[in-house]
Amino acid sequence: MGKFLKGVLLIVMSAAGYGAMPIFAKSAYSAGASVQTLLFIRFLLASLCLFIYIFIKKEKIKLTLHTFILLLALGLVCYTAQSTFYFFAMKYISASLAVLLLYTYPILVYLFTHFVEKQKLNKRIITSIIITFTGIVLVMDASIGKLDLMGVLFGFGAGIVYSAYVLIGNKTANKVSPIVTSGFVTLFASIGILILGISTKTLSFHFGYTVWFSIAGLTAFSTILAIITFFKGLEILGSIKTSILSMLEPFFVIAFSCIFLGDSLSWLQAAGSVMVLTGAALIVIFKEKDKIS
Repeated sequence: MGKFLKGVLLIVMSAAGYGAMPIFAKSAYSAGASVQTLLFIRFLLASLCLFIYIFIKKEKIKLTLHTFILLLALGLVCYTAQSTFYFFAMKYISASLAVLLLYTYPILVYLFTHFVEKQKLNKRIITSIIITFTGIVLVMDASIGKLDLMGVLFGFGAGIVYSAYVLIGNKTANKVSPIVTSGFVTLFASIGILILGISTKTLSFHFGYTVWFSIAGLTAFSTILAIITFFKGLEILGSIKTSILSMLEPFFVIAFSCIFLGDSLSWLQAAGSVMVLTGAALIVIFKEKDKIS
């Protein structure tokens, strides 16, 4: 397997891991866990597992002050802010619209690399973004409904923060191993969620024991696996291709919901799924002609 295809596979695995998150989260919420509590335990357990692995494997941790600050920004600021904005967006607008606003981030990443890092506009990548985003609109089957300005701002804010997460992550990808990066990101994210949970009094550990089964899946697949494969894929592919391929996540959300929750798939969602897969496939097809990152 070539290096490029390995990077593609890693990002697809990451998208699948994140796509399974609603399955585990829905089960945990039904058993009495709050959003902030679930996020805190998720990130704390993930960081503990990762640092235990780092200790056993004697992975070297050499961080400059600059790299440490970048990792702090990724976990404490980006992960905390993105999850907070996203859940607040769903409070004011439909979940589907919130997801669509979040997934404006590949466009924001591409615009940043063009105007700030002076990369040339690439028609093939733009085509891939348009096809994939249109597919997401169909997959999520979003209805605009009653627009709430606050909800729209929170949703778009989540997209802005996540684009920053991808861009900052790209800066650390070649400086720190994916395991070490993931360890620090999850640790700082748990601290950020803890601070937020305490300040808003939303942390509560009074829930049924069945929640721990959901937490185990959420930690192993939707956190450790998803984050490690994301940063490893990012190291190979760069920020633009990674952000576009990550748009497969809504496709996996729908697929897993149909398989495990018994949800049905409309013809529009089926067509959207094909478009999402097509947009992602174009990245692979154009790999020889597009040298951007």
